Amino acid sequence: MFLELLRPLSFFLSILSLYPVMLSAFFVPGTRWEERLWLALLRVTLAACVCLLSGLLYAWHPPSSPAAAEPLLSTLPVRLFFWAMAGMTLLFALSWCLDTWYMPLLRHGCCRP
Repeated sequence: MFLELLRPLSFFLSILSLYPVMLSAFFVPGTRWEERLWLALLRVTLAACVCLLSGLLYAWHPPSSPAAAEPLLSTLPVRLFFWAMAGMTLLFALSWCLDTWYMPLLRHGCCRP
């Protein structure tokens, strides 16, 4: 019974651990992308630890349970982590490209009407 209560709580904590990663990657005004990248990477490691521990709770079944053990990489918190990292990596690369090639054009005024 205690395991059934810990699973949703750990899943909620894994979602909460992904939230600061997104904030540090995109919503820190006045910082360059290099600074945001290092801060986001530190928070990614913390979120990975939380999601993997939550995935261990989802994968583990007590010996009295007849259910088969689920592989760790196919548990919901770990899949959420991988999908979130893929999406945030894509968005971060897109924002970096826009900052590198498009924003200098706006600063010089050549694209303004």
